[in-house]
Amino acid sequence: MQIFHKQKKELSVLKEVAFKLEKDIQNLFEDNLKNTTDLKMIKSEFTIKSNRIDTLAFDEESKSFVIIEYKRNQNYSVIDQGVSYLNLMLEYKADFIVEYNETQKENLKRTDVDWSQSKIIFVSPSFTDFQKQSSNFKDLAIELWEVKQFQNDVVVINPIKKSKSAPSIKQVQKDESEINKIVKEIVVYDEEYHLKKYPQEVKELYETFKEAILNLDNAIEVISKKQYIAFKKQKNIADVVTLKSGLKIFLNLKKGDLDDPKKIMRDVSTIGHWGNGDYEISVSDTKNLEYIMSLIKQAI
Repeated sequence: MQIFHKQKKELSVLKEVAFKLEKDIQNLFEDNLKNTTDLKMIKSEFTIKSNRIDTLAFDEESKSFVIIEYKRNQNYSVIDQGVSYLNLMLEYKADFIVEYNETQKENLKRTDVDWSQSKIIFVSPSFTDFQKQSSNFKDLAIELWEVKQFQNDVVVINPIKKSKSAPSIKQVQKDESEINKIVKEIVVYDEEYHLKKYPQEVKELYETFKEAILNLDNAIEVISKKQYIAFKKQKNIADVVTLKSGLKIFLNLKKGDLDDPKKIMRDVSTIGHWGNGDYEISVSDTKNLEYIMSLIKQAI
């Protein structure tokens, strides 16, 4: 990847500046954890059963713990360490909750945590092809994030996406393997999970709305959660819940912040709901597609 600095009409290449220490990468992320990952900082250098976890974080949207490990070189196995730490989390759940309660203002109960959405993130300036391939399984809760710094204090963070054709880890692991123990308890949700049990009409309706939302901004990403499919640009813009009769779309705006002349959005600020934001609409066709996109655009 080449990064350029534009001065008047001329482009000059910004040279990459290597991180001197792994701690430099860790400090960069921990000082900016909310901006870079949208996660809540729990503990730096969290030690449990003689294992030292670089960063322990909490995903408030998924209600799950996230382990972050930083690597400056490539001489390690993301699978071995990732599986080991995920197993550690699932075996000693109470210790993670105690750490949360000791460092945060509010208390967390075991039932408040969705352990099925636990994951580990490896952060490094680069990964080998083998590391990328070995973690490229759709149901393996291990993510790789590349981070690079350049001249002029420019930092680029690039989460490596799993391929659309990524296989299941179950296809290559024996039933008694340590990895399969994790797969049975931790679920990596995708669009197929939300669509597979619904009729073709709903799938086509979703694809139409998905394409329209993505066309609003090139930076919008699709991220599947347990209860909904999120469309994000740094923060959630809209969340989609699939139903037998169509879709339910939640708009991530607070009550009073939406300009909706046709009054088609429902105020859900005082009732429980899965998606983010205070506005909801149920759709079974594309009749109001263009107008709904004008509403969603307000949340970008």
